[in-house]
Amino acid sequence: MRLKFLAAALLATATPVLAAPADDFRRLLDDHYDWLLRENPVEATALGVRDHDARIRDIGPVARDRRIAEEQAFLARLEAIPADRLSAADRVNYAILRRMLAEDIEGNRFPQRDMLFTTYFGWHQGFAGIARGLPFRTRADFDSYLTRLGQYPQMNDAALAITANAVRGRYVLPCSVLGGFERTIAGVIQTDPAASRFYEPFLSPRPASIPEADWAALQARARTIIVDVLNPAYRKHLDFYTRDYLPHCARSDSIRDQPGGAAYYAFLVRAFTTTDLSPQQIHDIGMREVMRIRGQMDQVAREANFPTRQAYIQHLRTDPVYYARTPEELMREVARVTTEINGHLPRLFGTLPRLTYTIREIPAETAEGTTTAYYSPGSPESGIAGTYYVNTSKLDQRPLWEVPALSLHESVPGHHFQIALQQEIDIAPFRRNFSSFTAFTEGWGLYAESLGGEMGLYNTPARRMGELSYQMWRASRLVVDTGIHSMGWDKARAIAFMRENTALTEANIEAEVNRYISWPGQALGYMIGRLKILELRQRAERELGDRFDLRRFHDAVLRNGSIPLDVLEPIIVEWIAAEKARA
Repeated sequence: MRLKFLAAALLATATPVLAAPADDFRRLLDDHYDWLLRENPVEATALGVRDHDARIRDIGPVARDRRIAEEQAFLARLEAIPADRLSAADRVNYAILRRMLAEDIEGNRFPQRDMLFTTYFGWHQGFAGIARGLPFRTRADFDSYLTRLGQYPQMNDAALAITANAVRGRYVLPCSVLGGFERTIAGVIQTDPAASRFYEPFLSPRPASIPEADWAALQARARTIIVDVLNPAYRKHLDFYTRDYLPHCARSDSIRDQPGGAAYYAFLVRAFTTTDLSPQQIHDIGMREVMRIRGQMDQVAREANFPTRQAYIQHLRTDPVYYARTPEELMREVARVTTEINGHLPRLFGTLPRLTYTIREIPAETAEGTTTAYYSPGSPESGIAGTYYVNTSKLDQRPLWEVPALSLHESVPGHHFQIALQQEIDIAPFRRNFSSFTAFTEGWGLYAESLGGEMGLYNTPARRMGELSYQMWRASRLVVDTGIHSMGWDKARAIAFMRENTALTEANIEAEVNRYISWPGQALGYMIGRLKILELRQRAERELGDRFDLRRFHDAVLRNGSIPLDVLEPIIVEWIAAEKARA
């Protein structure tokens, strides 16, 4: 009510501004983007904006409430602008900005906002990787980095205070997912500071612009900060976790058993899928997809001369021929496959990103408890490549027949391709640098896996089963995530379902189910997004017939960056009409 009143007041008192809504909207976009840079100072540095180099993000409750109040003010300004008087491009900007602001405001109303970590991420690991996203070319770059490292105790104290409040309210992760989580904290602590992840920038060759004496002083300062500032903060976190958090972990695996949990999960489902689908509808979609993919897996098993799908999957899970013996062997296979994929891209895309990517191993302290791989964006402005991180722990659980589908998703034409393009296309800066919708970004990554068939990568029954297993993995998520958080499933039932229907190994299943339990709703975006992109492609193929150009379709899907599915659909419908007229 209060927000609506404010919007109405702005409409009543701002008639001269509304005479030029495009100008008013442009001022709003500029103000909001400046705000984003100010509130995300590390990202601002990576983007080449050096006004905030001495700061890290303030995650404390006072700053959080201030940000929400400022977003409410932005939303009121936005809703005072008549969207129907904007250009087509700005109507898209309007819709996306409104969703981003409204979801932040709505999400802040739930006490679960105090749950700051999952088995997949946390403030302690995010900060431990801060160097990977920053430029290191000048003395000022190293100085600002060390200044930021010195601020970590304040961030850590704020996070621990918020987490303590969450414990008091019973907003805690389930005991079932926390086995070994302490390693993600303890693993950052290094007695030898030169072995610390925080010291990585000082292991590179000395920049020519920095005198040797100054370089030695910077290195000494870094070692002191690691030993005297960072290690004590991580030990404090570890003590809090083992003494004050772990003993109070939740006995239920479902978010619905927290106070207000059912409403919170419904919000997460809407936010992560950018749809109005209910948990039950998503569960049903998942079951249909499971049955469809199961039939295809049965066929591949017969082609491989195995009597059943289960027999072939057991063979794939246990035959050593399918597994690397060393981390280096696995990384070589990933490098070989990604290089092969690169050669197919010009045939499937008209526009290719300029930014390159590299491959790295997932840090050892998180590898055993996290997923198979993930992607970290680079920065064209700062000269930082994107990074495809590969899990080289538990090698007997990382089959080589998964590598093609995995690489298509995480590198190209999946996450690196889509995100690197978004970083260079001509769209509003807030969308280019800060907008990401799970259903689009992860839906595109899963759709990219299907392009392996058109590249000829799935050229053995094992690789085809790898692709189908990855599809089944994401379809099973729809069933398992909603089952846990809406229908009363526990971890054991979720693992049994994944074991029965996917070809994933035991370690991967365990890590994935822990992720769904600790990060409700996020995993739903993958298959929901893929199905929408496939639906739109099939519609374009049907309506355009021989005039359908796959390269142009892909360009049309990607040219607006990551957008909600309800924004993507009218864009592609309009593109189909334009293609008909062009032909």
